[in-house]
Amino acid sequence: MLLLEVLMRPVRFRFGWFVVALIAALLLPATAWSSPASAAPAPGSPAPAAPSDPAVLAGANDFSCRPSAAHPRPVVLVHGTWSTMTGTWKVLAPALKKEGYCVFALDYGKREPNSLENLLNLAGGDAIARSAGTLAQFVTKVRTTTRAAQVDIVGHSQGALVARQYLKFNGGTDAKDPSRNAVHTLVSLAGTNHGTTFNFNQLIGLAGQALGIPVVTLAATAVGPSYIEQMIGSPFLRRLNDGGDTRAGVDYVAVGSRGDNVVTPTAGTFLTAGPGATVRNVWVQDGCPDALVDHMTITSAPRATWIVLDALDPKYGRTHRAPCA
Repeated sequence: MLLLEVLMRPVRFRFGWFVVALIAALLLPATAWSSPASAAPAPGSPAPAAPSDPAVLAGANDFSCRPSAAHPRPVVLVHGTWSTMTGTWKVLAPALKKEGYCVFALDYGKREPNSLENLLNLAGGDAIARSAGTLAQFVTKVRTTTRAAQVDIVGHSQGALVARQYLKFNGGTDAKDPSRNAVHTLVSLAGTNHGTTFNFNQLIGLAGQALGIPVVTLAATAVGPSYIEQMIGSPFLRRLNDGGDTRAGVDYVAVGSRGDNVVTPTAGTFLTAGPGATVRNVWVQDGCPDALVDHMTITSAPRATWIVLDALDPKYGRTHRAPCA
């Protein structure tokens, strides 16, 4: 039996705020409870962040930007679990802007009004299907404002799942006529594409469930359902990956790091091409075996940035040498 099938068994137990806080403390990095001035994310761990102002991410969200002939597709950046656009894209957004792209980013996945889930109100905590609806609205706004027929998307961690959910279920692709797809290229940076054990946290949750603690319910209550949805074998992932990883007419580049201790096993980030799609799976360490890149620094490491720029425009890789850092 899959671990998540065990975790998702109905339970009758209901605990109070003390247990909710306890589960949150187990799931979140310790720095989540520190003051903003002194907190620093644990290595490789996504740390919760405050909601960000769309105007403060350098290089992004200039809705007067018009795509150039050299870069005709705007780039939409989608952060991961318990992060924000300013916490994730402060290096990549300016780098893309410098290369002449129109760059856009959003925050998503905060607590829904009157919801009893994600009581800590963490960005990226909401159900991934709802977050994909938010992304769909944002992409429509970008395409309408910039007059671009298509966009490219770069998604980090859960952001890759949000993008893939959008492609499959929320209008990002047109199965009957892929030329009408809203998305041309999806770059997945350490995406939880086939699930993760979260560095054995899934096994800890299984043990808690066996002891009668309603881990799934409490996790959703405290930090939102997206955490459980990303675990190996979850119903969400089975539905998303049913029929294949890809959509016709979309180019996929999946980037992983052997130093990732959040996506475990690390190879689960990679994709398999289906009919009409292309997939390129890349380790950050390909050609640079000593590159020290973890789950969070994959959004800012020079080599990972080079891989993204090359994925969006293959001419970039032919004219710029890949750094080993």
